[in-house]
Formats: sequence, structure tokens, C-alpha cells
Amino acid sequence: MSTPTDRNRLSAEGSPYLRQHADNPVNWQPWDDRAFETAAEHDVPLFVSVGYAACHWCHVMEEESFSDPTVAETLNESFVPIKVDREERPDVDDVLMTVCQLVSGGGGWPLSAWCTPDGKPFYIGTYFPREPTRGRPGFLELCNRIADSWSDPEQRAEMESRADQWMAAARDEVESVPEHPGDPPGSAVLEEAAAAAVRGYDEEHGGFGTSGPKFPQPRRLDLLLRAGGSANRTADGTTDRTADGTTDRTDIGREAATDRNAALQAATGTLDAMGEGGIYDHVGGGFHRYATNRSWTVPHFEKMLYDNAELPRVLLDAFQATGTPRYGLLAQETFAFLDRELSHPDGGFFSTLDARSVPPDSRRGSTTDASEAAPDPVEGAFYTWTPAEIDAVLEEPDASLVRDRFGVTPAGNFERGTTVLTESTSIEELATDHGLDRSTVRDRLRAARLDLYEARDRRPRPARDEKVIAGWNGRAISAFAAGARALDPGLSERATAALEFVRDRLWDAADRRLDRRWIDGDRTGPGYLDDYAFLARGAFDTYQVTGRPDQLGFAIELADRIVADFYDEEAGTIYSVPSKPADESADEAARPSDLSVRTQSLTDRSLPSSVGVAVELLAELDGFVRDRSYRSVAETVLGTHADRIRAGPLEHASLVLAADRVANGGIELVFAADDRAESWRETLSKRFLPGAVIAPRPATSAATADWCREIGVEGVPPIWDGRDAIDGEPTVYACRGFACSPPKTDIEAALDWL
Repeated sequence: MSTPTDRNRLSAEGSPYLRQHADNPVNWQPWDDRAFETAAEHDVPLFVSVGYAACHWCHVMEEESFSDPTVAETLNESFVPIKVDREERPDVDDVLMTVCQLVSGGGGWPLSAWCTPDGKPFYIGTYFPREPTRGRPGFLELCNRIADSWSDPEQRAEMESRADQWMAAARDEVESVPEHPGDPPGSAVLEEAAAAAVRGYDEEHGGFGTSGPKFPQPRRLDLLLRAGGSANRTADGTTDRTADGTTDRTDIGREAATDRNAALQAATGTLDAMGEGGIYDHVGGGFHRYATNRSWTVPHFEKMLYDNAELPRVLLDAFQATGTPRYGLLAQETFAFLDRELSHPDGGFFSTLDARSVPPDSRRGSTTDASEAAPDPVEGAFYTWTPAEIDAVLEEPDASLVRDRFGVTPAGNFERGTTVLTESTSIEELATDHGLDRSTVRDRLRAARLDLYEARDRRPRPARDEKVIAGWNGRAISAFAAGARALDPGLSERATAALEFVRDRLWDAADRRLDRRWIDGDRTGPGYLDDYAFLARGAFDTYQVTGRPDQLGFAIELADRIVADFYDEEAGTIYSVPSKPADESADEAARPSDLSVRTQSLTDRSLPSSVGVAVELLAELDGFVRDRSYRSVAETVLGTHADRIRAGPLEHASLVLAADRVANGGIELVFAADDRAESWRETLSKRFLPGAVIAPRPATSAATADWCREIGVEGVPPIWDGRDAIDGEPTVYACRGFACSPPKTDIEAALDWL
């Protein structure tokens, strides 16, 4: 048999993940028509490997199998091997992952799929070791077995039949909609979802479930804070907490006087556990991907843009709902991490930091042989510490304080005697044990952390994936806008810079098309629903803190494309991939690499449901337009999926929040002013107004009409209409549940009306 592919083609790809594999002896192909045509021409299966640059087990599988000449020979001779970056091609990943979950009950990355030449999987799994181990088949053995089976006509027919069945099941799972839609769920579904989250809350360790691994699940925290955010507030806006600013997670069952208290306790208990645990970077700020154990001690160390965009927003809600400064501080430190380590100089945000790096010199021993090979990267090497490394940076008593505070011991809590820093000892205990007052302990720890940061910064750094993804940037933009509202108005400048970066590089104004990814001047598309919905949300959130009409106009422009390109009126749903343009030829519509599956993002995973975000956004933007059908689309989609949402509200948190918005109208604050008083911003920053829409407009009708022309809307939209400033004074109009207050020139009076 002739070898189907003659070379590895990944060196020409923009994706850092694909380029990581450009030197493999495997003749990797990108997911494109040429790869599929080659498989059809040679009548061989595809082997599709899906992963991402920061994926730990992807690295392991590369080192064990894809760098091995014997494995490469089998893959090159018997398959067309294809590498897919899941971050660039979520459509491919969604379909294959759905198949994996349907047939195996689980999933993850790397995702390994053996497919027919037209891309239908007939054998699928995740990580496979090179050799059989602990009941898991060896990768090389599996490849040889599949190649032999493909050559046997009878076995091949079974494989093709299985592929057809699996794809039909996957298509039914991700594409189908009910024949008889219901009415959109009401606000009661929010309470049901929050109650389900409370039932799954780990009272001992925080988070959800009583085993590891544990993921942040920020959308569940959104639900809990929305349902219980006003509980436990005292007259001065604070809440009863322990001395070091944390909640007592063990007492939730006894102390929760109401369901609202229980919801708030579950949310804050989870945030406390993450903030104290190893999933949080106590030296440099920001969160790792997830914890491998129930107690949040040891993380998988990759840092993703989306986690560090989602969690600050939840922390800020908790800060406003409880008055606990710690949550605001964690959000601030995460913003600092994003700005420092995941930022393009011109404003956009990069995607990920790897979990692995070369160990620091202190762990390599001494050598004078310059020809010795560089050490291999090790998971967590950049973030973990030994007692000796602490002592090399700090003098006593600071070294002892840090070791005690963060649990750094000779035995360690991670591999090779290293320690993942966790808040192991409270400030009060440290003060007692070291004979210091609490303020002195805090000051010393604060200074010590800066010293540790400077020392760590000299270590070999984890690799960075410098893709700028439109949707992920949208989530980060929303987070910085939330920070501008709750913490520091200057953060709006960072949100604006990122928004302009993405708009300049990925938005085609002439064709009104958004591409997904930019890196070093290279862009690839088209954008998916999450790109449009998340970036529109970011633009809308930024307008709310800057009062810039161009940002609102961009949000509306993106919302228009969501309705035009992703909404299927007949099916009553919003799909993740755009519909085919009407003028596209039949040949173009049947490209070999097109799986012809239109997925729907209905459940919340590491990112929120893009359908849920789009529906909530359309409902909120409806008041800013007169000639669009935004609310009608939102109601239709919620009605289509009503039974699904009611049956599993916790898994559909974003759709639940959207349903609550559509049902009760939410909170709206219209500011008619040319300049808002700083005192108004400070007052708003202290109020927990979940889901509130802030709608600044000029003071006069004439200036507002100019805005309308600038953003391209017909007439003055309902949310602004007739709401001029009173006697030239900054004026606020407060609305809740489809009812509005009289105009107020006193922000406190308007908020009291709410």
C-alpha cells in the first residue's frame, strides 16, 4: 500500500497547538478538504486527534506515541492522521465529543477518533497510553487492530454501519428540537435551579459533588447569587463572616434559615474554598483550570482565559452581595494577572498558559556539562515551591510565616516533594503562633508575596498560546466592564482596548462578518455563535460603563447577525454554526471536510451556553431598538427548549437566567446626563443589582437623536424615549419588572424605589 500522506503539513498552520506537532514523525494534516480527499483517494480511515496547547494529557500522548517512529509508521501507512485545535474548531470538537460521551459516558482531551474517510467516527476515546495498562488498550496495538479490521470487508461493513449509527445519534442529540414547543419558563425555574445547586453542594469542602476532580462552574454560582444575593445583608451592607473573611462551610445545613441563605452560603462557600485552595495562584493571581481532588488542593495547572474571565465576574457579584472585601481583592488580582500575562500589547487577550514548564535551577542539581540536554517540562514546575526555595528568597521570620501560611513542608503535597500553595493556616493562628498582631502578619505576608513573585518570575515560564479568540475576548471584556462598575472605573479602559483590538482585527465591517481567531496578523473564520454572542455581550457591557454609543451600536450590529445567520425560525432555535448563505453553490455546500451537523450550545460547560447568552442579550437589547424582533426571538427559543430547561435547570443555567430576564423584565437604570457624578458611580458600586442594565444617554432629546443616528437605529428607542434630564440635572429613571419610577435626581432615591 502506498503511504497516503507524504509529509507533516502543520508547520504552515497558525495554531500554536498544531505547530507543537509540526516536528512529529507523524504526517499530520490539518482538518481540511485536502486531508479528506486523500483519505477517499486511498480508501483509508482518518485518525483525528483533538486537543489544545495547554492540555497536559495531550503532551503526554505526544511524547509517548506521536513522537515514536514505530507509531508514526503505522499512522502514516494505514491512516490519514489529522490534528484539530478544539479552540479553533469547536464545531468539529462538539460533534466528536458528543459521540464520545454518548458511547462511553465520558469525554476529555486529547480526544482520539478513528473515522471513515468522510469523517464519521467508528471508534473513539480520549487518552490512550502507547502500551496497554490497567485495562486500557495500548495506542499502537489499537491502531494496528483497526487497520487490520478496515482491510477485512465484513469487519469494515460493521465499522461503517456503526459510524452511521453514531453520527445519527449525535445529530439527534445536538440538532434536534421538540415538535411541540411550550411556553417560556417563568422565574420559578431560577429557584428550582438554585435549589438543585444547593442539594449538590459539598458542605465540607465547597464546590459541587463529593469527589474530585472539581471545576469552578461559575454559572452555577451565578444562579446561587441571583437567588440568594440579598440574604444575610446587614443594615450597613455587610454580612456576618468569620474573622478572616470566610464563611463556615460545615454549618450550612444548620444555619441556613431560608433557601436564600442556603443559596448564598453555597456560593460564598465555594468561592472561599477556591480562593483558599491550590486552584488559585497565591503568588501571581488568577485561577488554574480545575482541581484534581475534592479539597481544591492540587490543580491541573493550565491557566485559561475563559476561567479567568468568568470567575472575576462572579467574585464581584459576591463582593457586592455580601460586602466581603476578599472577593473584590481576588477579582482585582485576577484582572492584574490577565493584564500582565495574557495580554497582547495592543489590547487583545491571549488564550492559555501551559500547565508545564522546565523546572527551576534549584530542582535540577548542578552540572557543568553544557552539552547536556535541556530538562523536559514538568507539570506545575513554575507554580510549586519547596521549603528551601522559600528560604532562598525570604529571611526569618517571613520565611516561617510563608511556609506556615501556605503549607510548604519537606514532604510537600504534590510531586517530587513540592508544594502547591494553599491557605493552610489562618491569619489569627499565625498571629498567635508567631507572637505578632494580625495587621503585622498581613503586612509581612503581603511583602513576602511580592518577593516570591519576583523570584518566580525568573523561572522558565510556561508556554503561552497567543491565539486571540473573539468569543473568549468577549467574556474577558465583560469581566473588565464588571470590574469598572464594582471596583475601579479605570478598568473600562482595558475593556475598551480589548474590544477595539478584536473589532479591528476580526470584524469585517463591509461584509458584517466576524472571524474567530487572530494570531500574528493571521486570521481564520468564520466565527461561531459564541464569538458573536460573547463579543456582543462584551460590547454591550462596556457601553454600560463608558456611555459610548459606538460600543452599543456594535453590540446591536452583532445581535443582528445572530438573528440573521444563526437563528432558524422554522426550528425555533439558535444554532452554533451559521446557516449556509443563500447564494452558495451545491458543490460548495458539500465540502468533504464539512460534517454537515448544526450543533446547539444549550448546556453550560467551561464556557456558558452561547444560546443562553444570546437569548438574554437579545432580551436586554430589545429596549434599545424599535424595528427588530429581538424579544420575539428570545421568547421563541425559550419556548422551544422549555421542557429541557425545566427538566434540568441546573445544566441549563444560562438559559435559566435568560428565562428569568424575559419573564420578569429585570432591572434597568437609565441615566440622562452628559456627565455622571462620581458619587453616583460609588453608590452603584456598593449595590448588588444582579443582571441590571445600565442605559446611559445624553441629557437632551436632540443629543439622544444624534446618538440614534450614530448607532443606526430608527427613532428613539423605548428605553430612552421621553427620559430627558430634569432641569439639566443628571437624572436617573429606575425600572423593575416592567414598572418604572418617576425621574429622580438623587441616585439613592432611585435605588430605594427599586
